[in-house]
Amino acid sequence: MPKPKYRTERDSMGEIQVPLQALYGAQTERAIRNFTISAQPLPWNFIEAILLIKAAAATTNGKLGLLPGDHAQLIEDAVKELLVTRPIDQFPVSIYQTGSGTSSNMNVNEVIVGLVRQKGVELSANDHVNLSQSSNDVIPAAIHLSAAIAATNSLLPALKYLAQIIRAFGAAHVDVVKTGRTHLMDALPIRLQAEMEGWAAQLDECVERTEDALTRIKRLPLGGTAVGSGVNCHPQFAAMTITHLSKLTTFTLTQALSLYKGISSLDTVVEFSGHMKTCAIALNKIANDLRWMNSGPLTGLGEISLPNLQPGSSIMPAKVNPVIPEAVCMACAQVIGNDTTINLAGMGGNFQLNTMLPVAAAKILESIELLAGSARCLGEKAVSGMTLNHEVYTQALALNPILVTSLNPLIGYLRAAEIAKIALKEKRPIFDVALEQTDIPGKDLKRLLDPKILADSGRKNPSD
Repeated sequence: MPKPKYRTERDSMGEIQVPLQALYGAQTERAIRNFTISAQPLPWNFIEAILLIKAAAATTNGKLGLLPGDHAQLIEDAVKELLVTRPIDQFPVSIYQTGSGTSSNMNVNEVIVGLVRQKGVELSANDHVNLSQSSNDVIPAAIHLSAAIAATNSLLPALKYLAQIIRAFGAAHVDVVKTGRTHLMDALPIRLQAEMEGWAAQLDECVERTEDALTRIKRLPLGGTAVGSGVNCHPQFAAMTITHLSKLTTFTLTQALSLYKGISSLDTVVEFSGHMKTCAIALNKIANDLRWMNSGPLTGLGEISLPNLQPGSSIMPAKVNPVIPEAVCMACAQVIGNDTTINLAGMGGNFQLNTMLPVAAAKILESIELLAGSARCLGEKAVSGMTLNHEVYTQALALNPILVTSLNPLIGYLRAAEIAKIALKEKRPIFDVALEQTDIPGKDLKRLLDPKILADSGRKNPSD
């Protein structure tokens, strides 16, 4: 006799056939069959957050005497095993499912039950694993928790790393002065280190914004259950569960200021996504500046050379492209697109529930992942290995007509402009033309037109 491939499971809607080896049960199987818009499941770190909530809830329910101690321990042990083995195939429910995320919540509940069943104990996904909870408070809490974990463990270290790499490169080339640019046109000279400090400061502020928003992301709406009123939830459940979660994650987590707001509003996630968008724009600025500085080698700026990582063309043999900055720019574009999706998801709140939770979960976590990966990649494979083309900097500075700006107080704007035009037309250094066209002594002109002095003109101590 051939071995059966399916088993019969039952839920409130009746019987259904479930793959024999699946840990999940009837409600997950129905979700798989119903939600066929996309096969893309929710990311593992979101499932991980739900699992952590289930473990903390079981601990609480056991201590409150709502769940037999052995049942609570079985649930905790099952969660520990799942967090280690990461059986992603057991969590196949599509992102595009019921807006509350109920199917994913029940998927996790059922997988825990399936794992416990292997130990010879039969638990209920609803009555035991989901005790004192509702999908309506678990899923928003999991969005906040997973975003907090990802941002803290991945994004913030990556942003700080990139800022450190940029500052180290600038410090190693502290004496390099280059032509500044506004409107993509030559402007007054600046130090390369100052330009790079600008990039690093952008990243510092991204860190600052993210850390500030984390204080709100770490507020969880657990205890609200179905509509925010806490029906079927022990009065001490939320506080105890959040305390257990804080121990599991080493974060300081708190309960949402309003449980009604916590389950019906995505405002905090929308805010957090806005900071992710700002971070994407900052990274895009850095990546695009690197692309411009690397452009050439003959007809571009050619100020730096990024590491040669791979052939740049399938037809032009000598071509090497700035592939890492380009990849980062694409990732940033996706983050900005995700922010639009999350904004629209935030508008999905009606009365006591938001019904676009799963897509918000997927997109905020994707944004965090893309930004963390972009920052590390840009630091490791672009900034840390790039080299300077010193001759380009020196030649451009000598011929830069904008140096004449320093003569404005002595000869006036119009006369200085005329000198700049002559120098540009004849492709001669500003110093030579100014020496001919003014009565300023050469010694003074040399000082006035010194790019290093101009680059340091706004600093209290140019030797700093």
